[in-house]
Amino acid sequence: MQDREIEPPLLMIPGPTPIPFNVLDSLSSYPIPHRSIEFCTIIKECNEGLKKIFATQNDVFIYASSGTGAMCAALENLINLSDKILCLVMGNFGARFEKIARSRGANVDVLRVGYGEIIEPQELEAMMRQKNYKLVTLTHSETSSGAANDIKTLCAIIKKYGALSVVDGITSLCAMECKMDEWEIDVLISGSQKGFMLPPGLAFLAASNRAIEESKKTLYRSFYFDFLAYKQALSKNTTPYTPAINLIFGLHCALKELLKDGIENLNAAHKRRALALREALRAMGLKLLVEDDSMASYAVTAVYPPDALSIKDIRAGLKERNIIVANGQGELEDKIFRIGTLGYIRDQDLITTISALEAVLRSLGYEMTPNTGLDVLKEKLK
Repeated sequence: MQDREIEPPLLMIPGPTPIPFNVLDSLSSYPIPHRSIEFCTIIKECNEGLKKIFATQNDVFIYASSGTGAMCAALENLINLSDKILCLVMGNFGARFEKIARSRGANVDVLRVGYGEIIEPQELEAMMRQKNYKLVTLTHSETSSGAANDIKTLCAIIKKYGALSVVDGITSLCAMECKMDEWEIDVLISGSQKGFMLPPGLAFLAASNRAIEESKKTLYRSFYFDFLAYKQALSKNTTPYTPAINLIFGLHCALKELLKDGIENLNAAHKRRALALREALRAMGLKLLVEDDSMASYAVTAVYPPDALSIKDIRAGLKERNIIVANGQGELEDKIFRIGTLGYIRDQDLITTISALEAVLRSLGYEMTPNTGLDVLKEKLK
């Protein structure tokens, strides 16, 4: 059992993320029957809280799965054999949508850009003119690169051509503005171990009325993730199958923390910290994978190491100081490190991380004036 007198590692990664102790306490509560009045009340309150984060009037389904389960749910409820699907891919997780769509027998086209790049609206529009696509998958915050699409603009184009939009908001929700109803997103998903300050194990999905109606035409809908089963269950404030009871206890607690100052302030706090971190890294002479702040995620920042320094040594040096940062993924493995700024991250955590990173880089032979990044960070966080 974790000893609270021993400082846990500081998880500066894009998931799992730090968890406040009051949420940890709620996770350890004794289970109650999941069909009880008490638990149904918790489900109802969780649904209302999730609606605020998703900025939607649609119900938000709670699945016992990782975020990939919600990705599967989105496509397994909407794709019939040979349906024309367009996948917008800007990294590992956009590519995961492509793999799922192909596994359902869809006729898949891909608009692919390099790591650190985003989907340009004119390129999407050119693709949409070519075929009558049933749906388009896209990523808001690409966890593998730290790039962020202009979801509002892209979804408007998708809507214009009559297709459904399926948006991966797994690392963006709670960290970045994302307005499902206003931006006319048809399916929006997220996961517990990111901005929601929870362990892995829950996935969230909201579907528009249009998506729900379209799912009724799907010949071989998912059994476990069936939109219609979850919507029917939520009408009675329950779930169709046994839920992850203790994780939902944690969600109930975490939502109160996340929403106590309002979703706008929550998003603004993440933006302030992410931009401050980026300026500090630049002041240290480090190159960012996504150089343009207007294209950057507020959930994760990808950083190149200084010349002649290895990712392995940088991460190991930080780990010795009880700070965990993430490696790159796919073709970026051992070429970048990634710093997460979502979940239960505070200003002091950024200060601790940049201070430690400066020390590690100097110990590895990188020449820089002490506190160069730290001073900029503190100034930007004011």
